[in-house]
Amino acid sequence: MLHKYGFSSHDHSEAVDDGLELSDCRITNAVKCLPPDNKPVGAEINTCNTFLAYELKSLPTGAVVVALGGIAHRAIVKAMGLRQADFKFGHAALHDLGRFRVLDSYHCSRYNTNTRRLTEEMFDAIFAQARDLIDK
Repeated sequence: MLHKYGFSSHDHSEAVDDGLELSDCRITNAVKCLPPDNKPVGAEINTCNTFLAYELKSLPTGAVVVALGGIAHRAIVKAMGLRQADFKFGHAALHDLGRFRVLDSYHCSRYNTNTRRLTEEMFDAIFAQARDLIDK
């Protein structure tokens, strides 16, 4: 999806030195460590939230952040010091956080794709919308 919508120079990466470059794109995580079973708990999210806040504040005005899943969405809202009740997670929901917007997507986990909670078409539409929002 990143390559299809002009966010990366190649459609996949083979190695750290393969020449892949990101454009209009930055990838980060709400949790910087690898939690047990790859399922972060509140303490890990809270510990890493200061780092996420710093990254978000460094984004240019007008940026679009794609939040992959509810954990990412809630971590972004928390990092910006906003109320969760004012920014409900929902697939394809767009939230204006002032300096930047957040576009929600279900996480592209195997569970979500195997159950078709998130289809390739749905995920494609998220990145098409992100590209459109950035290009406006």
